[in-house]
Amino acid sequence: MKKSRRKALGQHFLTNRTLLRKIVKTINPQPEDLVIEVGAGKGVLTSPLAQEAGKVIAIERDGSFIPTLRRKHMPHLLILEKDVLKVDFKNLLEKEKDAFKKVKLVGNLPYSISSPLLFKILQDKELFSECVFLLQKEVAQRVCAKPGSKKLAPLSIIFQIHFSTQIHALIPPQAFSPPPQVESALISLKRRRSPLFHIENDALFLELLKGAFRHRRKTLHNNLERLDLSSSLIHKAFQNLDIKKDARPEQLTISQFVSLFDFIHSEKT
Repeated sequence: MKKSRRKALGQHFLTNRTLLRKIVKTINPQPEDLVIEVGAGKGVLTSPLAQEAGKVIAIERDGSFIPTLRRKHMPHLLILEKDVLKVDFKNLLEKEKDAFKKVKLVGNLPYSISSPLLFKILQDKELFSECVFLLQKEVAQRVCAKPGSKKLAPLSIIFQIHFSTQIHALIPPQAFSPPPQVESALISLKRRRSPLFHIENDALFLELLKGAFRHRRKTLHNNLERLDLSSSLIHKAFQNLDIKKDARPEQLTISQFVSLFDFIHSEKT
């Protein structure tokens, strides 16, 4: 049986008004803010945002919702019928960057785009002051996971270097129509004034992290060997950084991962 377009896009629409008010409060739209909303849908979040923010750019991929959004006739609302994963944020914000104090990226994210959008945000992290999303609970917990947690992942480390992350609420499926099969979470990502650590090459650092976490049942040492790093180099790095040979990736602090990356690349160059 052919899936409906709504189901194919993974759209679950917010129906809980109390939660809607909490989301708006978390976003805290101000007259000096430019708010970009991902997946505007029927506009239940769009309207209160456009009433408070200096400008709202509502991005919606499903053309069937565009007429409803246009009928709102709000002077500070720009509607774009686009796939957000194909939006060039730098180009979109080129004419806006000096007009607003903050740029906030917000939305009830379809589960199918949450991970790719998060990595897209990392590529353009200097553009956004803050992000507020409804996400699948597991993804939100991964972004906010601390060292020692089994949910710690490359996404946790990269985001927490550049953003202060917080889960504000866990949301039951009944808050949406149709109800998803999983719980959701309201999360905020506030960009730090300066990163916790300076990373010479974000792309290479991410590759190291992905390799380090690729096989969670294996030790960090074994995972690094699969990145074509010699045992002698890994042993030397562990000795210098006081990392136990049987350490698992989730046991390292963010600082240790940064130091490990710096050490390995200084030895290889």
